This record gives sequence, structure tokens and C-alpha cells, in this order.
Amino acid sequence: MGLRAAPSCAAAAASAAAAGAEQRRRPQLCPPPLALLLLLLLSLGLLHAGDCQQPAQCRIQKCTTDFVSLTSHLNSAVDGFDSEFCKALRAYAGCTQRTSKACRGNLVYHSAVLGISDLMSQRNCSKDGPTSSTNPEVTHDPCNYHSHAGAREHRGGDLNPPSYLFCGLFGDPHLRTFKDHFQTCKVEGAWPLIDNNYLSVQVTNVPVVPGSSATATNKITIIFKAHRECTEQKVYQAVTDDLPAAFVDGSTSGGAGDPRSLLIVERESGRSVEMHARYIGTTVFVRQLGRYLTLAIRMPEALAMSYEESQDLQLCVNGCPLSERIDDGQGQVSAILGPSTPHTSLAPAWPGYTLEAASAQCHERMPVKDIYFQSCVFDLLTTGDANFTAAAHSALGDVEALHPRRERWHIFPSGSQGVPHGGGPGAVALGLPCLILVVFL
Repeated sequence: MGLRAAPSCAAAAASAAAAGAEQRRRPQLCPPPLALLLLLLLSLGLLHAGDCQQPAQCRIQKCTTDFVSLTSHLNSAVDGFDSEFCKALRAYAGCTQRTSKACRGNLVYHSAVLGISDLMSQRNCSKDGPTSSTNPEVTHDPCNYHSHAGAREHRGGDLNPPSYLFCGLFGDPHLRTFKDHFQTCKVEGAWPLIDNNYLSVQVTNVPVVPGSSATATNKITIIFKAHRECTEQKVYQAVTDDLPAAFVDGSTSGGAGDPRSLLIVERESGRSVEMHARYIGTTVFVRQLGRYLTLAIRMPEALAMSYEESQDLQLCVNGCPLSERIDDGQGQVSAILGPSTPHTSLAPAWPGYTLEAASAQCHERMPVKDIYFQSCVFDLLTTGDANFTAAAHSALGDVEALHPRRERWHIFPSGSQGVPHGGGPGAVALGLPCLILVVFL
């Protein structure tokens, strides 16, 4: 006869009491064979001392929650990602080992164990080495936003990691706001993208083509504001053909200790720079493509929205003023959704590109015909500068690296499912020239 699952300690105690009473009423019998006694003890779960306290609980869900908390903020584009991820994996493995007895037979537990093994192989993680601590109170670091944000949430009983926002600016120029609104703007001159209590970002845009309202960015100024013991104020400035890998004071980091609270990393000399501000959980990418600059930023929502009433002019927060937009405010340049235009207007807006040629070139780099593809076509038609293709492609890559929500990486016009609203390619073919005319008015 097969063994049944071990009863609870209360049930086991009740059974033992009943057996004792029955034994007192009946004559003493010979003790049962040792093997039978061990089998009985195993079935009752009483083989180890202490098992008749409250039954151990499978804590695989807690192990998984801790692992998510330790890795949700990590960015694979940042130096040290593999080391931190391996630490978290080893902590996850240790947690599963400690709860293995209570989780025996739990499918979720066994799936987690297999998943950890696969991830450790993929990341070449050794089984021995340092582990991440899952106790926010122990790992609290005032200059590591992820650490003290996690500690606050732990004390408040909230297990969700902090939420992040993304903003990007590229091309002619195209703006993606913290709310994932997409706009094409004029905004000639100096404009604030971000101006909160922790960070200020200002861009300067200049005309691209004489007689056109289209502009592009040739200067970016970033101010990391002083923050208690973490860093003194640091200013970064990039202009066309001068993309330094240092702040204006010549330093490449801010704050003391290792790792630094604020750090500049040069990815490609004179072409690509990253800034990582651990103390505010913020990452900034600055690139030069052709003659113009692009910018992408990821920042915790709680900090991005921390500003005074007088700081409300922020393009990343509220978008471009209506008077500065050359799109319909719906996340797509207006002409793409506009009325049909005569066939004669399909001539190139700038020497060197027809609509078909521009579309083909952009499609080579961006097979998904989303708003980045459409922006690429628009920029080629308005400027004739092939570097804008690389700018759009790079901007989409920055979204994939920094935007916290994969399902929002691609933006399509309202009402479309991967195809531009208005009936497909025909709408683009007929609409873009209309916008080109608007830009050159």
C-alpha cells in the first residue's frame, strides 16, 4: 500500500495521543520491526528533530521576487552588468537551495532551478563567488538609487521596483516624451528638455536647410546637480565635432568611492558617450551622427517628475509648444495622415531623393515601418542628408537599450497595427510630400 502525504503536526500529535490511549487499554505487544518503524516515521515527516513545529513553507516565490528586485534596474549596456547579474543569480541559487526541502515536488521550484542553471551557463557565471544581498537594510547605499529606493519600498511593503521613463531627441528634430508621445518640432534656438530638482538638459537647434523650418541639434548641455555626499555639480557640454568624454572641468566622474556615483563612458571616440548617474538611477546617451547630435535618457519617474511649478517648460515632460510643432500631435507627422496630393507633388523635396528612394533606404535599416521609419523618410526628403537614416536607426536602438517597456518600443499612428493609419503605403506615399511643403513654407 502506498504512503500518503505526511499529515500536519497537529494531526500527528492527535494520532499519537489516540494511539497512546489505546495502548494503555490493551496488553503490551512486541515492538514492531525497525524497518516498519522508520517507514512510519518517514510517512509522518518526523525523522528530523524540529519537524513537528509549524511545517516549513516553500519560499520559491520570495526567491524569485528577490531576484527580480536585484536585476530589474540592471542595464546590459553598462559596464559591470555581467558581474552584477551573476551575483544575483548566485543569490537566487542559494535561496532555492535553502528552501529545497520544503519545495520538493513543486513544479515552480524545479522550473526555477533549471532556469538558473541555464542562465548561469549563458552568462558564464561561476557557481562560487560573491552574491547580492537581498536585505535592503544591509545593502543600503545613499549614492545608489536602486539601493535606497528598494529600501524605501521594502519598509513600505511594496515589492514593485521603481518605475522608469524614457525621453529621446533626434533628427529634424523628432521628440519622444516621457509619456511616449512622438512629435516633430521646429524649436529653433535653445530649449530645455529636462529641468527638475536633479538634472537639467538643454538643447540648441539650428536650421538644416535654408528656407526651411526644419532644424536639428548642434549643442547639448547637461547639468547634474549637486546631491548631498554623492556628487558635486557637474556640467557636460557637447557641440558638433566636439563630443568630449569628460565634464567641462576635465573630470570623468563625480563623487568618491568605487564605483563612482557619476561616470562618463566613451563608447566611440568623438561619436558616442554615455553618462551613468547611480545616485539618481539615470542613464544618458549622447551621439553625433553626421553634423548633428542625438540624445536619449532613462530616469526614475519619481525624480523626473520632481520639479517646481516654475520649471514646467520641459519638452520631455510636456512636449513642444503647439506653435512649434509640425505634426498632428498624434505621434505622427501630419502629412502622413493628410489628404491626397496631386501626382506632380511626388517630386523630391530635396535634390537626390525621391519618395521611393528614401523609403527604400530607410527600410534597409528599419524593417518595421513605425514612426522611426517614417521620421527617417521625412528627414531624407527635407534635407537630402543620408546621415539622418543612421540617426533614426540609432534612436530606435537607444529606445531598445533604455526604454523600460518592450511593448512600447515601436510607435505606430493611432488606430494602426503595425501599418500606418490611412490604408498602408499609399497613405505614406501621398502624405509625406504634403508635410514637405508645410516645412518649406
